[in-house]
Amino acid sequence: MIEIKEAVKVYSSDGVECHALNNVDLDIKQGEMVAVMGPSGSGKSTLLNIIGGMDKLSKGTYIYNDINVSEMSNTRLHRFRKDNISFIFQHFAMMNHYTVYENVEIPLIAKHIPKKKRKEIIMEKLELMKISEQAKKYPVQLSGGQQQRCAIARALASDNGLILADEPTGALDKATGTEIMKVLKEVNEMGKTIIIVTHDNNVSKFCERIICIEDGKIQE
Repeated sequence: MIEIKEAVKVYSSDGVECHALNNVDLDIKQGEMVAVMGPSGSGKSTLLNIIGGMDKLSKGTYIYNDINVSEMSNTRLHRFRKDNISFIFQHFAMMNHYTVYENVEIPLIAKHIPKKKRKEIIMEKLELMKISEQAKKYPVQLSGGQQQRCAIARALASDNGLILADEPTGALDKATGTEIMKVLKEVNEMGKTIIIVTHDNNVSKFCERIICIEDGKIQE
């Protein structure tokens, strides 16, 4: 599903170069649930941004389902993200002036799905996440766990094959974080590939494989 070969990402500031990724090789299979771990500044978020098409490699190759993402223009990258990747963030990334229903609807509108079909998908995902009764509420009226369930429902609504989660339990207490990880495990068992960036060992325990990164390099 994902093949990354000799990946290099260099950021330059005031003439100083920083190698966020340094000759990274990585393979992730369809249906895996993987944790990417490492200290702050290790390159794990950069790696996630590359996989998600939010950033481009300086050198190297990124192949997604036989598609060479590393050669895409910005326009094609935008389409690639919309068609293939769903994101879950630490602070939920809810639109505060939209209801729960409307937040889940956003990616479906972007995909030009008809209104009647959108309603079916939204309610199905909200029921799956056990928050259908919250559909008309706004994010500020929800607990952190409920907001993250809404974010997961939104990710599932797109029906993309890959879900990228950046510290998905970082803003939650331990008990709620464990609850959310159980939900993500269930989503993985539905056939979705999930990559989670985390520094939390309790999160990594739910994953089949742990990828450790330090100083921009995968640690064997």
